[in-house]
Amino acid sequence: MGETVKMQRDNFTLFLVFLSVVISAILFLPVINLLATTSIGQYISAFLDEEVRLAIFLSLFTATLTTILAIVLGVPLAYILARKDFPFKETIDSLVDLPILIPHTVAGIALLTLFGPRAIIGSALRNFGLIFTSTIYGIVLAQFFVSAPLLIKTTKEILLKIDERVIKVARTLGASPRDVFFDIELPLSAKGILTGAILCWARAISEFGAVIILAYYPHTAPVLIYVRFETWGLSASKPISALLLIVTLSIFILLKYIEKKSD
Repeated sequence: MGETVKMQRDNFTLFLVFLSVVISAILFLPVINLLATTSIGQYISAFLDEEVRLAIFLSLFTATLTTILAIVLGVPLAYILARKDFPFKETIDSLVDLPILIPHTVAGIALLTLFGPRAIIGSALRNFGLIFTSTIYGIVLAQFFVSAPLLIKTTKEILLKIDERVIKVARTLGASPRDVFFDIELPLSAKGILTGAILCWARAISEFGAVIILAYYPHTAPVLIYVRFETWGLSASKPISALLLIVTLSIFILLKYIEKKSD
């Protein structure tokens, strides 16, 4: 009987391993193949292309601005959702997920209808010199729309894990809500915020659909890859893709290392 149970467990484990191998192959092999089949000469050629360098820099720069903006605006919202009760709280909490769920071309259209040059908000802001179509402002706005929810959700979940007894003790001792937030909750949730920021940054760099509709030019790296692919095919777009992957992966690993060191 014991041998039968053990055999069933072993078979189940093998089945799980098989499924894990299948999904690992689907997730990792395309990336490995892209990097491995791109020659050194192609990497060098892509790097020496000024348009490619500018596009990659623009993606990194705007993604960083987007992440900073997401922290400044997203952490307060995450705190409100985690700590306060108010009408329609569940609705707002659900709506935060909406930019992640909808197709990103739809996100671009939605942003364009509100922030475009002929839209109500877009035309009003245009009077102050703030234009979102084909500008860096538009790139950041599109990236923010699709990536900020990742930071908000991550921050909210980490805030909910903080022991409320610590907060109550601090309030009992006379600490104001502001002091509790900056002296207790923010330090305790710093690692979670960093994790959310990394996810937000990575998602912002990869954004294509919303960016190409709202701010086609100047080209970010994903948009340039698409343009090169449509114009000259796979051979022209593949080296840029591989170079962008190496750059972003290197920075991502560095950020994860910093996150791990912060434990």
